[in-house]
Amino acid sequence: MHLQQVIPLIAFILATYSVIGNDVIQTLGTFLTSNHKKKWWVLWFYAGSILTIVLVYGWITHQGDVSYGRLNMIPLPENMPYWYIIPPIVLIILTRFGLPVSTTFMILSVFSSQAVIEKMILKSVLGYAVAFVFAFAIYLLIAKRFESKESISRSEKDKAKKGWLVAQWLSTGLLWSQWLVQDFANLYVYLPRQLTLIELVTSLIIILVLMAHLFRSRGGKIQEIVHSKANTQHIRSATFIDLTYAIVLFLFTELSSVPMSTTWVFIGILAGREIAISYRLNKNEIGNSRKQIFRDLYKVNIGLIVSILLAYAVGMLNVMEV
Repeated sequence: MHLQQVIPLIAFILATYSVIGNDVIQTLGTFLTSNHKKKWWVLWFYAGSILTIVLVYGWITHQGDVSYGRLNMIPLPENMPYWYIIPPIVLIILTRFGLPVSTTFMILSVFSSQAVIEKMILKSVLGYAVAFVFAFAIYLLIAKRFESKESISRSEKDKAKKGWLVAQWLSTGLLWSQWLVQDFANLYVYLPRQLTLIELVTSLIIILVLMAHLFRSRGGKIQEIVHSKANTQHIRSATFIDLTYAIVLFLFTELSSVPMSTTWVFIGILAGREIAISYRLNKNEIGNSRKQIFRDLYKVNIGLIVSILLAYAVGMLNVMEV
């Protein structure tokens, strides 16, 4: 097999590994945390089943395009030089340091024009703002009833209640499906825009195997961001986080097909939630909450800067090759 044919496959595997290690845990992090006593393969089977359904549905309804149209403005290069492998490698390295980097910027910026990058940044910043305000408003209303220590203590006595357990799994499934619609583009940008059946099945197997590794390790370094937020190990709290996140992603999915950073939405949800809980339950902690928010924003902006620099570097290498 010629090197030019191997590079897209290698890049896809690296991108899948890096995206799963960074982005997926931000979507399923609360699910893993609140179900930490369950066997990993049960959680993996649930998430993998939903992924398979969303992937196959997109492939059927979009004539082989599993990105749900999010790669329409981002064409596949006729020849893919080896340096296109660099972004997922950098993403893997940053993930090792626990940085919640936007895989949308890190991966897609290399393939995108300046106009498309600007649209992605604008939509992602708007996503952060909407997520922050939406989460803040919701948690102002529900914090005292559902997030106070007293209510958590009462709920822990009844933790096995089927109602909350079912609600949390359903909210996770909804969130997971909406995230996949947004972020399949980050995985499949290296592959043809219309996949054959063999390409579909092969890519699905690769994704499920790498997901199994993630679930066995219970999330890795990025999971620490979820652990640092109030009450995320509780099923009720995880349910509200996932449902809020899913609603915001659904709104932006309907807004346009321009790719956006789900990482920025995730950080916005946690930021709005954290400030609202501190304001309602412990105003002395607002200062610490603000520090956490700025720390998370600092981390995602590092990823944005690195992504843009990588995009320019790859662009210069492409010009030099010509």
